[in-house]
Amino acid sequence: MAKVTWSPGIEHVSGALAKPGKNPQHSCSKMLLATHRVAETTNPDCNRLYLRSKVERSTAPSQDEMSAREKFATVSAAVAARAKDLTKMAADKAAFIAQKDLSGGRRTMKSFLWKLELEAYEG
Repeated sequence: MAKVTWSPGIEHVSGALAKPGKNPQHSCSKMLLATHRVAETTNPDCNRLYLRSKVERSTAPSQDEMSAREKFATVSAAVAARAKDLTKMAADKAAFIAQKDLSGGRRTMKSFLWKLELEAYEG
């Protein structure tokens, strides 16, 4: 098994290090994935690297998936527009601060705006 030695200052690396892109001329053909295991162990080799081949979808998206994509795109655009809307910014900020420390409150402004716009979409 290969061992990875990290440079000083880097404790661990986790996640996709290289992803296959949509343009075959400017991308790798396989995904390079690194994991770091955090567990009580006497083994110091807790890092693993994997190569994963590019996967092509074999079925067409279902109607439910297409409606979920449409819902996500619509709400995402509404959140982006609302975040830049100066007429709602002060009221949204005040409402966010009032609810953020409550049980079930949203911790970030973006998640708060997503909640508002999702409720408006599902209306």
